[in-house]
Amino acid sequence: MAAPKIVILDGYVANSGDLSWQGIASQGNLVVYDRTAPDEVIARCAGATAVFTNKVVIDAAIIAALPELRFIGVLATGYNNVDIEAARRAGIVVSNVPAYSTMSVTQLVFAMLLTICNRVGDYSASVAEGRWASCEDFSYRLGPIDELDGKTMAVYGLGNIGKRVAAIAAAFGMRVVSFTSQAAENLPPYIEKVSHDEMFRRADVLSLNAPLTASNRHFVNADTLALMKPTAIVINTARGPLVDEDALAEALVSGRLAFAAVDVLDVEPPRKGSPLIGLPNCIVTPHIAWQSTDARRRLLDVSAANLRAFLAGAPQNVVS
Repeated sequence: MAAPKIVILDGYVANSGDLSWQGIASQGNLVVYDRTAPDEVIARCAGATAVFTNKVVIDAAIIAALPELRFIGVLATGYNNVDIEAARRAGIVVSNVPAYSTMSVTQLVFAMLLTICNRVGDYSASVAEGRWASCEDFSYRLGPIDELDGKTMAVYGLGNIGKRVAAIAAAFGMRVVSFTSQAAENLPPYIEKVSHDEMFRRADVLSLNAPLTASNRHFVNADTLALMKPTAIVINTARGPLVDEDALAEALVSGRLAFAAVDVLDVEPPRKGSPLIGLPNCIVTPHIAWQSTDARRRLLDVSAANLRAFLAGAPQNVVS
């Protein structure tokens, strides 16, 4: 029996060469493309049994044009770039990689928060500029350094990542609140279930860790920002459209909100810019929360295991 053709459509971001595709390559004839334009998908996938995609869209028209396709592996947890219904109708198994980036994303949440509260970069830069060498005292302040202990962390989205963020916040001595559909009795004892408005009002820090749905687009908007303390911080490592960027920028510029840190934007890459980029009280990073080396290695390992399980007739992590 001929080895199956396997295609990776956009492998570069997950593996730019520092990791190995061998786990997948060992299962067939693998072709890896760093990037694939929409009009290249069908030609590149022709004759393939298995296709892996990170962000390349595989819609109903593409699925209909690939009669030999039997497996789609999503190199991510989210799979909204694949037409799941069309795949199901065509008998194609779609598998994703759940929970591989939990610790990586959680780590960035606190890297951002501690950067804001401790101003490590600002102090390091001031020392490099000679300020410490010329200081009359043994130390100096650029501004307040805020402790997390006793502050309130509001976590929106209590999946794997949100619960980990909550646990670490509690370890820092923070009070943790959440507006959630989960029953209060099912939550860890350090998470207090609160109403929508109460979560915004009480938050010293708001961490967004929820998937994007039709109902929570612009969850953070002018109205909800108006409920928040002017000393509060908003951190978004989930999905850009959870935040109304214009409203957040206005709150930051006007002093209605103290600081924000976002790893995701409404449009990525931001070809036409974003009102958040360049604001002195807003950190913007280029969607890096998921991509620690350890997380990417898990992503590739589970993706290989997903294909292996499918070829063995016992598919896993199926979302179709």
